[in-house]
Amino acid sequence: MKFLVKVMSLALAIFLIASMMPGVSVESMRYAILVSLVIILLNIYLKPILVFLTLPITVVSLGFFLLVINAAIILIASNILHAGFKVDGFWIAFLFSILISITNSVLERISKRLEERQNNTY
Repeated sequence: MKFLVKVMSLALAIFLIASMMPGVSVESMRYAILVSLVIILLNIYLKPILVFLTLPITVVSLGFFLLVINAAIILIASNILHAGFKVDGFWIAFLFSILISITNSVLERISKRLEERQNNTY
């Protein structure tokens, strides 16, 4: 159930931000769900490898290079799902990944509070 909430929360964040941000387009909510699944899978399998390979530059930059890795994950997802999800360039992906992180964090916090409230009523 938590995985489904995570997928839907990320999909909602992707859909909302893509609808307001020029340079990013998502064809429909169905594609937003697909994009969220691809991003989650890339974060599970590819991101640890990228973090390990770029560990020296990540340490020197005090972790800010992780934002570059997140932008790269967005661009890779855009290349995998080129039909329904499009990101125009690196800097757009960079800003998009920051906004996705903030929005997703807020949405997950809201869902966690709703879950706690539901558990307290029983």
